[in-house]
Amino acid sequence: MRAYYFDDLPGDQRLPHDSGKSVDAATLSAIGVLHWHIPVDDESGKHIEGIDAVARERDCKNRDVIVVTKESLGDEYETKIKNFYKEHMHEDEEIRYILEGGGYFDVREHASEAWIRCHMRAGDLLVLPAGIYHRFTLDEGNKSRTMRLFKDEPKWIAHNRGPETDVNPYRIDYVKSVAVA
Repeated sequence: MRAYYFDDLPGDQRLPHDSGKSVDAATLSAIGVLHWHIPVDDESGKHIEGIDAVARERDCKNRDVIVVTKESLGDEYETKIKNFYKEHMHEDEEIRYILEGGGYFDVREHASEAWIRCHMRAGDLLVLPAGIYHRFTLDEGNKSRTMRLFKDEPKWIAHNRGPETDVNPYRIDYVKSVAVA
């Protein structure tokens, strides 16, 4: 995974938007974002051991695989891509492992309000804490096959940023956790 500050220039969201300013693992950790690279090995399935270890550590009991392509989503493709790219948060950790293709997770750096763009490709696993503002888009490859890990039943409920989410208890807890760091 490669992380850097988003350039905030207009243009297709699937372009790199690379400001040239890299972001290190310590900066990501300070905002609660964790990542690992576990090479995908479809033949032996050895990568599953690494995913299982993260799942145990994060107390995840369920997982599924989502394919985001024009072919897989059909008429809903444009709507879904736009929905994923709206700034939002979740009340659960968001854990994603890229099996094939790639995309960008943009996360808000709380102190500066800057976007940090995390370019993920096959083998990258990312953990976003509950309450962090973020968004997702495909990269120029226009394809992502992603395993999603869940603590309980698979669900994806986005709370778009606004006055209501700023006072959401999960958001408040997140802000407190990064203020201490």
